[in-house]
Amino acid sequence: MDMLEKLGILADAAKYDASCASSGTDKKHAPAGKGLGSTEGMGICHSYAPDGRCISLLKVLLTNACNFDCLYCVNRASSNVPRARFTVAEIVKLTLDFYRRNYIEGLFLSSGIIRNPDYTMEQVVAVAKSLRLDHGFHGYIHLKTIPEASEALITEAGLYADRLSINVELPTEKALTALAPEKSIPSIRRTMGRLRLKLDEAKSEKHLKHARRFAPAGQSTQMIIGADDSTDRSILDLSANLYGSYRLKRVYYSAFSPIPDSSLKLPPKAPPLMREHRLYQADWLLRFYGFEVSEIGGKGGMLDLDIDPKLAWALANRDRFPVDLNRAPREELLRVPGLGSKTVERLISARRHRTLRSDDLVQLRLPLAKLMPFVVLGDHKPSSLLDSERLSALLRPKPTQMQLPF
Repeated sequence: MDMLEKLGILADAAKYDASCASSGTDKKHAPAGKGLGSTEGMGICHSYAPDGRCISLLKVLLTNACNFDCLYCVNRASSNVPRARFTVAEIVKLTLDFYRRNYIEGLFLSSGIIRNPDYTMEQVVAVAKSLRLDHGFHGYIHLKTIPEASEALITEAGLYADRLSINVELPTEKALTALAPEKSIPSIRRTMGRLRLKLDEAKSEKHLKHARRFAPAGQSTQMIIGADDSTDRSILDLSANLYGSYRLKRVYYSAFSPIPDSSLKLPPKAPPLMREHRLYQADWLLRFYGFEVSEIGGKGGMLDLDIDPKLAWALANRDRFPVDLNRAPREELLRVPGLGSKTVERLISARRHRTLRSDDLVQLRLPLAKLMPFVVLGDHKPSSLLDSERLSALLRPKPTQMQLPF
């Protein structure tokens, strides 16, 4: 099997892992004539970092062969899919060739479990080690770590990677036991805990002249959504716990995708992609807008798919509105539907010099239909619509007729 065939199989097999943003690492460049690459800049981009930059990564598996038989995974041991495997040297060559052609800015490398977790982790680490030490590669490297691997190997991975990630896979231990019996929540959490200690240690030594570099972009994880009956509330509860306990940089949510010859234990169809989108919005509210999990949610613990979670909260808490944009503290402004965190900072800065009016919101291109019922301005006070039962219906998207394919 030639390299192109392998790449077709192993790049396609890697597409189900969403946790590959490259933001948050330290800035480093290859000195003139020495080394290769940079963690900054733009290329032919395929994903977006949380700060809005387009970034491009070679996202690939070392191999899609796997000893584990996770029922939701297309690469499970019992799956009838074409198998392929790269050598360490082949992955290194692909990364360097793609970088030189300006196709990518870095590497996202994962793998199925072959032989045993330690052997697989050794191969993954060897790729990053070769890129850094043998080729002076200064681009971004994200390694998927294996919780069952030895602590020494995972520690070594952090020396060469910008970010490490350990997927919790499913929101509950019950679901993981049923669908991925070889994996263990306690094992995953132990490894996350060890990583947090090493990240904290590296951070505390950062001011030292010879401080050791360890995964400067931190650790992340991914949850598969819709493969079991977990509610959005339980998913967000777990996310909040992971952020608090292990200081994760990101929790990624990946909607379950039905796979060929799937188990009867799995749902026959994928959940709505909008559910994944709403979870990301709710996650943002937890991390940047001062919300608690208990404040977010809908009927039966599920987020409303028709409107975003901040608007849903505002409609359920109308007694907190209207908010005076000229006087309200930052914490209250962050809860107004239609106002993002950067916009709030701009409004706070502007109101130091003048009274905010409707024209200021127009200039900022804000969604006035969503915003105006909830705010007071120098020239605007909301009508009685805020207390009306019609408000929810007016703010929900209008139903659209399906287009026939002819």
